Amino acid sequence: MAQNHISATTNGENVEKKKKMILNAFVMNSPGHLATGFWKHPRNKTTEYTKLKFWTDLAQMLDKAGFHALFVADVLGAYDIYKGPGNHGPVTSAGAQFPINDPLYTVPAMAAVTKNLTFGITASTTYEAPYALARRFSTVDHLSEGRVAWNIVTSYLESAARNFGLSTQIEHDERYRIADEYMDVVYKLWEGSWRDDAVVKDLKTGQYAVPERVRQIHHEGKYFKVPGPHLCEPSPQRTPFLFQAGTSPSGRDFGAKHAEAIFVSGQDPAKVRKSVDAIRQLAKDKYGRDPSHVKVILGMIIIVAETDAAAEAKMEEMRPYGDRDGALAMFGGWTGIDLSQYPDDADFRFSGPSQIQGFVNNWAAEVPGSNNLKWTKSTIADYLMMGGLGAKACGSPKTVVDELERWMELADIDGFNLGHIINPGSFEDIIEFVLPELQSRGLFRTGVEKAGATTREVFFGEGGGFLLGDHPGRKFRWNPSETTPAQEPTTTL
Repeated sequence: MAQNHISATTNGENVEKKKKMILNAFVMNSPGHLATGFWKHPRNKTTEYTKLKFWTDLAQMLDKAGFHALFVADVLGAYDIYKGPGNHGPVTSAGAQFPINDPLYTVPAMAAVTKNLTFGITASTTYEAPYALARRFSTVDHLSEGRVAWNIVTSYLESAARNFGLSTQIEHDERYRIADEYMDVVYKLWEGSWRDDAVVKDLKTGQYAVPERVRQIHHEGKYFKVPGPHLCEPSPQRTPFLFQAGTSPSGRDFGAKHAEAIFVSGQDPAKVRKSVDAIRQLAKDKYGRDPSHVKVILGMIIIVAETDAAAEAKMEEMRPYGDRDGALAMFGGWTGIDLSQYPDDADFRFSGPSQIQGFVNNWAAEVPGSNNLKWTKSTIADYLMMGGLGAKACGSPKTVVDELERWMELADIDGFNLGHIINPGSFEDIIEFVLPELQSRGLFRTGVEKAGATTREVFFGEGGGFLLGDHPGRKFRWNPSETTPAQEPTTTL
């Protein structure tokens, strides 16, 4: 059942209240994210991604506008499939997610100049040691006063695997089995290693923390052996808010168990709805979670102006700055397929591997105005360079918000991860044109519910900063009523 309208009671009568959208800005710590080559556009400044001011200016603008989060994607290798294995030339030239800096280090600076914006940061369970990652996120959760989130990924690039000492990637489902035990380790560190009252800071006795209220976790499993204790005292959220984006059967199961917000992508709301329903049902039936405790966020690119015609003109003005080779290199990284091996005039609706035909025929059926196109390499590049694989909306404020509202209703999602073509530019346009239209329809907040709220409070509005009671990670929490020495958390075998 769609949840886009929420029942409320006023003077004894039930009234229907529209569910307000979650809006995140979607970026990367790189010259280019989903729009390849647009660092060349005169309004764009993503070449300044190495400067803190670029990030603090962006964060302050989003904070003032009321965005819920700045979500920073990440990869750990170059997209090097296109034009031959190991060839990073196309993405290097295009600045397409390469070079790329670690996103976590920007958060304390952005948190220091904002009040309510939260920060979602991508990190991999395949290549990051859980003991070290737990420390890094605890540190940033402290410095941001609880406004950090972790986007859990298992990584997908062969180039990353090679650079971390492997000859090839770990098998897909095995990566998720590793990730599941990984979560046990970090939950034990974050939730179970320190009691809430461990830190006393007693000036009279000179005792900072009570040793009996800090314990080792003694984790011994198939993939990890971590004795502990956690290096950091409890942070405002203990466990950072948890994002995830897996859509395969194993990824979906992982998300239904661990994720508090799941990112989805697609062109057809009806197809996305099936995935949304399946994830929430799995969370309920298999893991005993309230389905409303799994927020679903759709990736979207918006090009907006005063009128539909002006928005179309804006899109066409930007288009020449894109980089087709960079876009095809991104496609190679996402699919493992090198399109340079095929003729320039090949129509991939009817030729090439079935995987390419599947992608292309989905786009031909679902992308407005594309059914009769000949989907050659050039067509694919033109489509991808303007925002990647996800949904796109172009038009006036009314046209764009109608589309967002349609997605909310038909796909039963909770909000959007809004990418950019140019930055500055795209987010400023959304703030100027889209947010007022959303607010006039009661679809987006006009103020924050609680100043300085933790990420978990921003997304759920309940439960304080900690994992909600039905989340599997909560079972690892050291109950304050336990006497010491406490029972150690169960190991994973």
